[in-house]
Amino acid sequence: MDDLAAEQFCYLTTTGRRSGRPHEIEIWFGLADGTLYMLSGGGEKSDWVANLVANRNVSLRIGERTFETIARVVSDPNERKLAARLLLEKYEPTYTGDLTAWGDTALPIAIDLPL
Repeated sequence: MDDLAAEQFCYLTTTGRRSGRPHEIEIWFGLADGTLYMLSGGGEKSDWVANLVANRNVSLRIGERTFETIARVVSDPNERKLAARLLLEKYEPTYTGDLTAWGDTALPIAIDLPL
C-alpha cells in the first residue's frame, strides 16, 4: 500500500444519482491501515458526495490499480480527525495556502480497500 500512498491523486468514479451515468473526479487522498480517506470541502452538497450517498458502490483508481468497492461518510470523531490529519500532512508541505480551515470543516469520506 505504500506505493499507492505516494501517488498525488486518486480518481473516484461515482454513479450519477439522477443520470445513472459514471462521473469521475480527481481528488487528494490519504491512506492509513488499508483505508483511503478523501475530504469534501463542499460537504454533502458536493455532487460526488451526493452521488455516493445515493449509491455507495464506487470505482477507485490509484496509479495503475483499480478497485471496485464501497464508500462511506465518516461519522466517528476520531476517524474524522485521522482523515484530516492524513491529508494535511500529505498536502500542506507543497500547498501555497493554508489548509487548516479546510481540514477542520471538510466532510471525510472513507473507502476500505480490499487487501
